[in-house]
Amino acid sequence: MPRITRRAALATPALLLPLVGARAQQDNWPNRPVTLVVPWAAGGSNDITARLIAPHLQERLGQPFVVENRPGGGGSVGMGQVARAKPDGYTLLISSASNHIFNQFVIPDQGYDPREALDGISMLTDVPNALAVSNALGVTDVQGLIAKIKATRGGLSFASSGVGSSNHLAGELFRMLTGTELVHVPYRGGGPVIADLISGNIPIAFLNLPTLLPPAEAGRIRLIGVGSAERVPVRPEIPTIAEQGVPGYAVRSWTGLFAPHGIDPAVRQRLAEACKEVLALPAVKAKL
Repeated sequence: MPRITRRAALATPALLLPLVGARAQQDNWPNRPVTLVVPWAAGGSNDITARLIAPHLQERLGQPFVVENRPGGGGSVGMGQVARAKPDGYTLLISSASNHIFNQFVIPDQGYDPREALDGISMLTDVPNALAVSNALGVTDVQGLIAKIKATRGGLSFASSGVGSSNHLAGELFRMLTGTELVHVPYRGGGPVIADLISGNIPIAFLNLPTLLPPAEAGRIRLIGVGSAERVPVRPEIPTIAEQGVPGYAVRSWTGLFAPHGIDPAVRQRLAEACKEVLALPAVKAKL
């Protein structure tokens, strides 16, 4: 039987110390503020979702959840930051289908594969894209918009939250199905789009429905159609784009919470349970 030397006996506890320390840190999570990275400018649907759930997560987990906007590259800048972060539960990502599905077709060499670099925590929203116009454009429905585009030499411009976003693809699908001439103008998020839509600097925008609802309800822009196949139950008065003479039109998006790959399963579970509780709150459900 091999003998255990005194040196080996003394070395064994030292080798275990890093593992014990890491375990203790995870058991004590969170013991400092948690950053929620949003890869778009403030004011868009991901940002709205992040700022809505952050205070409720803080109430349940005992530490501040701080929203940090990192726009650029169609969302790839902020997502890359999280993909390369330590999987300690203190840097998280709130992002959408645009980043995880569509971006790889527009920006194929991002330096990471979202499917491998990120771990999913919770689905937060599943929303339709929607079509809105500036009040200055003077149209009230989809057929009026199509007529306006076709009557304008060179067509019109439409804004989205960025290249490769679901909003971008929503606009391109509309262009293809209606045979209209539209020029894409990418922004760094939904917030800047809303500002220019209100001012009339951009005539048309495709964005997620939650981003468009507040300014539309305030009468500052006109929301003329939702991109879902059927009307949205919480806003049944808004017609679909498809029912207004564009059959087959349907575009949806989702928002989720993600962590760098390798996050501790216990931390992941605590986050998932906290998100489930937050999403069940009537005040949160009413705004999502």
